[in-house]
Amino acid sequence: MKTFKTVAFTAVALAVAAVGVGCASGPSPAELDREALQVIRSAFRDEGIVKVARLDQDAANEACSKALGKEPPAEVVKAVEAANLQSVKAPSDGKYLGDWKEGEKIAQSGRGLTWTDDAKTANGGNCYNCHQISKQEISFGTIGPSLYQYGKLRGVADPASQASKPIIDYTWNKLWNARAYNACSQMPRFGHMGILDEAQIRHVMALLLDPKSPVNQ
Repeated sequence: MKTFKTVAFTAVALAVAAVGVGCASGPSPAELDREALQVIRSAFRDEGIVKVARLDQDAANEACSKALGKEPPAEVVKAVEAANLQSVKAPSDGKYLGDWKEGEKIAQSGRGLTWTDDAKTANGGNCYNCHQISKQEISFGTIGPSLYQYGKLRGVADPASQASKPIIDYTWNKLWNARAYNACSQMPRFGHMGILDEAQIRHVMALLLDPKSPVNQ
């Protein structure tokens, strides 16, 4: 299997060769994009649970890719966020919180989604890779904001109360599909992409919002 560096170099070489030196015109950007995509696809194959279809982009990924690291046009952002919010599925039994102890296990686990993983193995959330969550954890990423005292800082003393419902709903939606609130969010769309199942998301919800969780101590 070719490396990303090889693929990138080949794609650039194709683009340069296609445009040529001293030529009056060359392929359009769209044509070059198609050629580069063909090169990239040729470097991958289905392997275990990982399929080449992972290279397929939905509307959100395509819009953010075209923006080249910048914010897409406001109307595109609005459309992407609305579509992703629409895709969120509320808990089938109406229960938003599970067991925070199980949520901690999920947050600590980075297993899943690689070609060596068994499809029957539960995925982890790998939350500490991007966030500080509990005070006890001394190693964590900083790509995302600190989530320490997430529920406490937002006034969630009783997750079952009506006063807590807005933040409960927001947190569930964010975990299910982060692009509902940030069109180009780097956060995995855990529910939308099937990375975590409904029960797992409930457990992570409890980790963040249960007053008894170490997160809120």
